[in-house]
Amino acid sequence: MDADDDAKRTMIDVVLDVDTGVDDALALLLACRHPLVALKAVTCVAGNAAIDQVVANTRAVLATAGRLEIPLGRGAAGPLIGNHRNASHFHGSDGLGDLGLSVASAADATAPAVELLRRTILMAERPLSLVCLGPMTNLALLVRQHPDIAARCERIICMAGSLGRGMATPVAEFNVWHDPEAAAICLSAGLPITMYGLEVFMEVTVTSETVADLLEDPSPSAVLAGRLLGYLADASHRLGDMASGDDICIGDAGALCALIEPAGLTTGRYPVEVELAGTWTRGQTVVDRRRRIGEGELHGGAPRHRNLVDVAVAVDAKRYSALFLDALRSTN
Repeated sequence: MDADDDAKRTMIDVVLDVDTGVDDALALLLACRHPLVALKAVTCVAGNAAIDQVVANTRAVLATAGRLEIPLGRGAAGPLIGNHRNASHFHGSDGLGDLGLSVASAADATAPAVELLRRTILMAERPLSLVCLGPMTNLALLVRQHPDIAARCERIICMAGSLGRGMATPVAEFNVWHDPEAAAICLSAGLPITMYGLEVFMEVTVTSETVADLLEDPSPSAVLAGRLLGYLADASHRLGDMASGDDICIGDAGALCALIEPAGLTTGRYPVEVELAGTWTRGQTVVDRRRRIGEGELHGGAPRHRNLVDVAVAVDAKRYSALFLDALRSTN
């Protein structure tokens, strides 16, 4: 995007719903640094870590970015059904790479997440977008308690699901697997949701050389991003999950890139269902890309899916990695 194109764009009012999380932290830093993002609030949900840890991690990132004035919401401590299950094996025991971040006491007060979402959406002076980077529990509670308020969002991007591959299980992505019922509620609510799934999630990467540059940058946000990306590289190597050489996936931050520059994301509008009962498939997002009804439905199987969702199918990875890095560097 050239300077003339950027000059024509307006600010984007955004609420982030996070389960911070190493790559959630990268998305938070991007939201705090990008000149077109007006971050109106952040709400927290249990996922990568327990809710109290998620709140502490989020405060630490906002403190590093110098943005403790942003309203912070404490949300669901677990899924709608069952118990919280963290991702400490990947994100570290504190959910934030065990980097030892601390935060000043200025941000101790938090609001209930659903109430903060309701109030922020209701009081917005221009269209507001929601980016959900963790389990969809907070959004599902908002949908159930205030469906008219949830429908006011101009756009909702959820890091959720996939076209077939899995992460938490062979077929289920972590955020949907953690709370399948919440995902089912949200994806069937008729909201303007874009499902930013694993196929595109894994494509947006930066190089190890770029990480070294961030660590030398005078901006505290850039240095933290470099440390987080370094941890992601180490964790991915340890778990055998490096997809393309030494390139490091920016993960959740890519979903925010898709809001900032939607032209970099290719989507298709497909029926999507969430598997709730399968022994091996609970939490799977079933994306129906067929062009006609099938024999399964014709012979008395499950009815044709009705929940149409914008599903990401391809991404301009270089565009989004450049967007991310340009925002984090102190010279931009």
